[in-house]
Amino acid sequence: METDTEEGQYEGAYTRPNLPGPWPAEGETPSLPEVYRTIPVPKGGPMLRRLLAFVGPGYLVAVGYMDPGNWATDIAGGAKYNYILLSVVLISSLMAVFLQALSAKLGIVTARDLAQACRDAYSKPASICLWLSAEIAIVACDIAEVIGAAIALNLLFGLPLVAGVVLTAADVLLVLALQSKGFRWIETFVITLIGTMMVIFTLEIFYSKPDWHGVLVGFAPSSKIVTDPSMLYIALGILGATVMPHNLYLHSSIVQTRRFGKSIPELKEAIKLAYTDSTVALTLAFFVNAAILIVAAAVFFRAGKTGIDNIQDAYKLLTPLVGISVATPLFAIALLASGQNSTLTGTLAGQIVLEGFLHVQIRPWLRRMISRLIALVPAVFAVAIYGSTGLARLMLFSQVVLSAQLSVAVVPLIQFTSDRTKMGEFANGAFTKILGWGLAVVIALLNVYLIVTTLAPQSTK
Repeated sequence: METDTEEGQYEGAYTRPNLPGPWPAEGETPSLPEVYRTIPVPKGGPMLRRLLAFVGPGYLVAVGYMDPGNWATDIAGGAKYNYILLSVVLISSLMAVFLQALSAKLGIVTARDLAQACRDAYSKPASICLWLSAEIAIVACDIAEVIGAAIALNLLFGLPLVAGVVLTAADVLLVLALQSKGFRWIETFVITLIGTMMVIFTLEIFYSKPDWHGVLVGFAPSSKIVTDPSMLYIALGILGATVMPHNLYLHSSIVQTRRFGKSIPELKEAIKLAYTDSTVALTLAFFVNAAILIVAAAVFFRAGKTGIDNIQDAYKLLTPLVGISVATPLFAIALLASGQNSTLTGTLAGQIVLEGFLHVQIRPWLRRMISRLIALVPAVFAVAIYGSTGLARLMLFSQVVLSAQLSVAVVPLIQFTSDRTKMGEFANGAFTKILGWGLAVVIALLNVYLIVTTLAPQSTK
């Protein structure tokens, strides 16, 4: 592991190409300092060895694209609108691949995560506002994650929901236990749970026997998604659940766990390998996302159960409608894997955001406990107040909140990766700039439209 030198700098500090250096500078610490540049990347030998050294960060990021919030939006979308919202899942996944690639590039080239880059570039009041926005996104995400894990524990073991939510705090201990063995242990644990979810949903699709022609048609975008406010609400929930703001902070940090070379050719290779890692991982996340919606459409919409909008009802009706008894417990096991995976990576994202924006220096276990409690307390109150009946609406609303916060993270990301003073020759080209700013504008406009169409009927009463 990298250690401090006598001058106060981290061993392995390097001068960034065409940029001020070296980094980390005296008095500063890198992102996630306890694991910064701890995983070596071979400089020679087959390309496959170097690629395998980079495999991991993309899968931690992909967890956020198949978390319980996705389950809530995909189940609601599939049950109510059949396969039509598959196009939103596809478009959201393509957006995710693009934005996460930029996030990884920012971390590799500047040796700064997105939160640190914001603190460097903006005034203190602006940084605090961005921090609060990021915390809102993490809280909204964690509400869905801990509720999803709690529901899974309730379905499998009969554990009360509030007790299940509190139990998810144990993921802080899990992160510490795994990270003490090395960051690779966290990545291996996450990849194993992702593999479990993929196997289970492959079986669920097989059991549900979907209309494959309808599935293919569903991947074609439809104007109904924008013109129908109810459908748009779920579509933006899918967008918020898929392209998560805190994942942009997370990816720009954890990619720095790799000890890649410092020359421009080596940085170019590191970016290429990071792109490959995240693209493959997000493709697998797309499969899980699409599979949840396909199963919901094939089972519930086909049976006329269009009002199914929560995980508990989906769990109860899955076996009677599919006719296979194993479908129900597999569903709950996959949900538990999803919830545990997501709370683990959400805890890391909370630490990155807290340290990056506020530049606080406290013990790792305390940092993680603070990050977890910020999200855990609202979730406990939500479960205690709403019980099981209102959880579906709360989870769906939390994903729309995520979508509303997305532009706040995307704008700085596009700005920084397009800035030659920060990125040197790695700055975004004209096409990437146009695409990036276009996505930021579209996301913002869709959210404004959603707010207007949602509040308009109320204002006329």
